[in-house]
Amino acid sequence: MIPYNKGAFILGEELYKLYNKIHKIVSKIDEELSVKDKIREETIRISRTIIRRSSECVKKVLENNLDEAKNILDEIDMRVRELNNLLRDNYPDIYYSGLVYGALAEYTECSILYSLVVDRDIKSYNELDIPITPYLQGLGDVVGELRRMILNKIMEHKIDEALEFLKLMEMIYDALRRLHYPDALIQGVRHKVDVARRLIDDTKAFLIDIRSREELRKLLSKITVNST
Repeated sequence: MIPYNKGAFILGEELYKLYNKIHKIVSKIDEELSVKDKIREETIRISRTIIRRSSECVKKVLENNLDEAKNILDEIDMRVRELNNLLRDNYPDIYYSGLVYGALAEYTECSILYSLVVDRDIKSYNELDIPITPYLQGLGDVVGELRRMILNKIMEHKIDEALEFLKLMEMIYDALRRLHYPDALIQGVRHKVDVARRLIDDTKAFLIDIRSREELRKLLSKITVNST
């Protein structure tokens, strides 16, 4: 058999065919990975935009700049659709990963917070068109933002509204705590439920103290007026 010379390799005919096949396979993989790497970079860019703008949206809601919050939320909706179209059918391994889930959880948080504050309503994961896990993660994080709403209402001396937001915190917690599934199935959700419980307990104690002080202040004021 006449040997084939390929660079530093001296191969027989069968090995040379195998050599070519291996390189063709790896070359094809290289092409696919090159495209996938570009998709991943684009995913990172979109995800970072979603995270940043979601944070800005939450801030606007807390500041009661609801028109600005809505404009930002509309932009985020568009970015999420862009992410879904880019990944969900063609690159599910990237879509169903922490890289994307983190962004979708932030999106869920700002969207639900806006709906609760403006409409006293909540959107489902189907309405937001996102997977279950990041939806639950974002829903859990809403509890912390509602606590911040409560602190704002207390500063404005709106105790009744603060108590209403406390009820919303408790409603979310009560729903999430019923999900008895392993972390592998709903990653990070159990931890968020535990955090939510602590936040609710602390907030409730704080509100009870504030309300008691307010009632005492009103009582003392009434006594002072009656005694003059």
